[in-house]
This record gives sequence, C-alpha cells and structure tokens, in this order.
Amino acid sequence: MNKNFLTLGLATVLYASCFAQVKPLVANKDAIRFSKAINPDNAYKHLSVLASDAYEGRETGTKGAWMAADYIRDYFKSLGLKAPVNGSYFQNIDLVNYSVSESMLTINGQPKVAYKDFLIASNAVGLNGFTFSTDDIVFAGYGVTKDGYNDYEGLNVDGKVVLVFLSGDPTVKSGEKQTGRQLLMAKARKTSYLAQAKAKAVIFIDPSLDNITEEQKAAYTKGSNLMKTQDNIDRMKKQNPFTTISISTATANDILKTAGTSVEAVQKKIAETSKPASQTINVAISASAMKKETPVRCENVLGFLEGSDPVLKKEVVVLTGHYDHIGITPEVEGPDKINNGADDDGSGTTGVLLMAKAFVDAKKAGKGPKRSILFMTVVGEEKGLWGSEWYSLHPVFPVENTIANLNTDMIGRTGEEYLGKPDSANYIYSVGSNMLSSDLGKLSEQVNATYTKMKLDYKYDDPKDPERIYYRSDHYNFAKLGIPIIFYYDGMLQQDYHRPGDEVSKINFPLLAKRAQLTYYTAWELANRAKRPAVDMDGKGNPK
Repeated sequence: MNKNFLTLGLATVLYASCFAQVKPLVANKDAIRFSKAINPDNAYKHLSVLASDAYEGRETGTKGAWMAADYIRDYFKSLGLKAPVNGSYFQNIDLVNYSVSESMLTINGQPKVAYKDFLIASNAVGLNGFTFSTDDIVFAGYGVTKDGYNDYEGLNVDGKVVLVFLSGDPTVKSGEKQTGRQLLMAKARKTSYLAQAKAKAVIFIDPSLDNITEEQKAAYTKGSNLMKTQDNIDRMKKQNPFTTISISTATANDILKTAGTSVEAVQKKIAETSKPASQTINVAISASAMKKETPVRCENVLGFLEGSDPVLKKEVVVLTGHYDHIGITPEVEGPDKINNGADDDGSGTTGVLLMAKAFVDAKKAGKGPKRSILFMTVVGEEKGLWGSEWYSLHPVFPVENTIANLNTDMIGRTGEEYLGKPDSANYIYSVGSNMLSSDLGKLSEQVNATYTKMKLDYKYDDPKDPERIYYRSDHYNFAKLGIPIIFYYDGMLQQDYHRPGDEVSKINFPLLAKRAQLTYYTAWELANRAKRPAVDMDGKGNPK
C-alpha cells in the first residue's frame, strides 16, 4: 500500500457489517465448485516466488519488478487468458529516470570528487540544470532561527551561496539526537527559509558523506523515477528547484580554513558561547550539474477473459492488485535489507492470480462468466499509484463499459486491532463499497452472508480516518472515474509495514485464500447478474 496520504475530503457514513440481517443469495454451485482453485497451497506456490529474495523487493523500474511482471505474464499465458494490449500482456508505462550528470564542484580552483566529497541530488536540479560561481559565501552555522537564537541575525543572504550544518541544533539539549524524520524536516525548514530569502544556493555540511559505502553510493547515483505524463512534464517545467549541495566534513574544512577555522572549532565555539558564529568567507566556489533522462522499463500486466453473453461481454469487471514494493533499503540496520513485500502486496497479487485460475477453470467447463473480466496487476503503487493512474489515463477497455473494480491490497495477515481477538482469522476491512453504488454495497453483504461469512469491517469508510486509507491504493483511480469499487485490506499498518520483516513466513495462507474467495464470489455475481451496479452515490457515500 502506498505510504502517502492524499488530502481530499470524505463525507460518508459508517456501515456496520450485518450479513446475518441481510437476505442471502441462492448459493451458486458452480461458483463454489470453481472456488476450490483459490486455496492455501496454490497461494503459497505463487507468493513464495513473488516475495522471495531473488525478486529483491520488486521496486518499480528495477530487475525485481521486471521478474515479477514476467512471472505474472507467463502465468496468464499458461492459463490461456487473452493478451489485451495489442496482442501483449504488458501495458507499458512511460517512465523515465532523472539522474544527475556532469556534476562539478571546485573550491579555490581545486575540483572535488562527486559522491565522495560532495553530492548533488536529482531533485535539486531543474530540467535545464544549474551553474553558479561566487567569490564569497555566507556561513550561517546551523541555520537555526528559534527560541531567541538566530544564525542569520545581521546577515543578508539575498543572491548568496549559504553554508550551514545539516544536523545539529544549538537550542536543543546536549545529548539529544535528531531522528531521521527530524533531520529531514530540519533540512526542509532550512531550505525553505533560504529559498524565501532569495539565496542563490545552500551547501549542507553532511557528516554522512564522510565514509560513503558502495551501497550508499549506488543509492545516491540511481536518480529518481517519474511517470512521464504531460501533467508531470508541465509541472517540472514550472518548477525551478532551489539548488542544494551536500558536502563532507573534509570538504567543509577546505572552505572554513580560508577563514582560519574548522568544523570542530566552529561547533565548539557555538556550544561554549551559545551564540552564532556566522560570517562571510572569501572563497572561490563553482558548481554545476545537468539532469539526464533515461527511459525505464515499467508495465502493468493484464490478462483478459472474454464473457460468454453476446451482449453483456462488452462490459468488464476489473480485478486488481499491485505487484510492486519498495525494493532494497541499504540503510536498514541488520543483515536483511530486502523488503520482500509478502503482504504488501504480494498477497493481493497472489489473490488476482488465484481468481484468474478459478474463472478460467469455469470457462473451460462451459460455466464462464457472462461479462468479461480483466485481471490486472499494476506497478508503481508505492510510488504514487502510478500504474492504476496510467490505466485511468489510457484505458484498454472503455471506462463506460467498466462496471466495477475489486482491489486486493494486503490480504494475508492480521492487523493490529485484531491480534488476539476471536475473529482474528475471519475478518477483512471492506473499504469504499458504498461510496459510489449502494447496489455494490448491498451485494457485498449478500455475497459474504452466502459464502464466506466474514466480519466486514468498515472502519476506513469513516470520514475522520486519520490514515486516509480510502485514497491510498489503486481502486481510487477507478473511483475517480465514477466506477464502483471495493478495496479489501487487512489493516496491517505497524508490524513489518514497509520493512524487511514482511516475509512469506508470516502470511496466514488460509486467511489469504478466504479473503480472495470473498473477492472472487463478489466478482462472480457482478459478472453474471442481469444488471450492473447502479452509480447512485456521489463518490463520498451520499445519495445523489
């Protein structure tokens, strides 16, 4: 699941799960018969591959994600699903990597070594790059302005290059360490202050560059991927990132020695006097960088099962799960650096594969669905719902013919609220079923009452949900198009979330299979009933 929160309003009501009070459907024997393909053993076969160390955490735009895409494509092909994208199972996404090229920093005419003495990140370089030269800089200590302490007092930074420490704060008690998040926030504050003060650039003294490992160097140099939509291109053209450069302690000392001091001496002086040591330093500094654009392989994987009814087959039910995760994190403590993403979202992807097998088996036996079904595993969810957004901008099947999206994102574990409870192995968070269609909400309850009898928890339909779960997975890009959705989710937000501990060994496979069966039975009803679910709600859970 995507970590970012979107800040759109949500005005809806909570719906209590009440399958005991809902009139069940007449159980369909064929649906039950073919659901047997959705079982723990088959789930393990897929997930043990997709979430293995060999797939390196399946980060978008990397080898691991390509391996996962190939695995899913080959499985869809083995089932006999149609390749719906002009004869391909891949819907290619226009993804590019923006990295820094030709970066340069000189101090008094002496060149420094990139990714050793200094670092220029790709997000600090505009589309056209930057270059500057100066004969003097402003050293502003820690760049702190609070609690009666002001490193900028009496300084004019307009048009100047400013040198500050990245970490540390003289107003904080000695011995208190800043967390990683606090460091990021402090850096953002310092950068924002100097940008608003119209400084030319900021140079951060960053001790983490003093002993860069090869792994860290690789992480620094890989750049950043961006889905290349016209909106993104236009936005980048309008942006002019404030230039930031990070330097090592040794490089900082090369600058400070011109003023007869050093990093250690300045820090000691500030600590002893509790006063700023800011000054203008006469030193010749030049810097430049260009941005390089490189295409990156990236694709959604689609398999299509055509419906059996001559009229209804033009309508499509879309079943989704995202196969990407966050890859390898070298900075994590401990020997395990791979974020396997077994639950997030290897479990949901596995659910899509299991449902594909069940529906294909039904069709081979002459019991195929009347409407068509698109099985789609999407990429880039962790980057900002990229894959589903791309599909929403470039739909393979007409939006007006897409009757519903059922999205499985994290269905393999027990969330914190259910740990140790009697129903810990018989629940699922059902998100958004009533946002656009009261028909779909009612159908979901009827299906559950008939087949799976799970507890449907609607907690995340609460408009006051602080986690904003409704906006954080791929179903949302369908909902924005006015397509009814249900998002199935286990609620695991703390234990192992986006960490190497999200391993196959921690998956509850019987529970994964049961949740996938609930999704399958709901899809079966959607694909076979006479009428599609009416869109009678406003997208926020209010009747139109």
